[in-house]
Amino acid sequence: MDSRHHTTQTTRHQRGITLVEVAVTLVILAVLVCGAAPSFSGLIERQRLVGLAAQLATDVQFVRSASVWRNEPLRLSVYSTSWGSCYVVHTGARNQCSCAANASVAVCTTGALQLKTVSVPASTGLSVQANVASILFDPLHGTSTPTGTLRAVSVTAGSIHHIVNVLGRVRTCIPSGGPALPGYRTC
Repeated sequence: MDSRHHTTQTTRHQRGITLVEVAVTLVILAVLVCGAAPSFSGLIERQRLVGLAAQLATDVQFVRSASVWRNEPLRLSVYSTSWGSCYVVHTGARNQCSCAANASVAVCTTGALQLKTVSVPASTGLSVQANVASILFDPLHGTSTPTGTLRAVSVTAGSIHHIVNVLGRVRTCIPSGGPALPGYRTC
């Protein structure tokens, strides 16, 4: 063979990606997403619990200050119903207001006025609970009677407790032995 004749080979340059590369990338992505999904849903549930607890603590302070500002006794009453739970900020006696099914407005009888209602449907996995049916805030001294513990509870993420003392002040904590929530002390 003559050394003067060279055979030239043409090289092909690949453009884009192959089907095999796409399949491998999708498999890796699917494994990562399946591994992260449970922890991501737990994070969302904890954030929903923290949001409900923050709203409840804010509303306790609202009722206390509104009582002084309006110069009339106000109540924060907690109700459990078949469709979920709710709490109502209102005037009058505890039995003068109740929660309507999945409504954002309470039903109050003559003489009572609803100022705010927060409904928490059972389908959310959250609820509001209390060891007292209602807390009355006195406008003259800014005190609360009786003292009580209000709880924002999640089926999967635990609970956050708001302990309301006689001065109407709130101390927030999580129960010992329950799931840890960053930023909260244990009770």
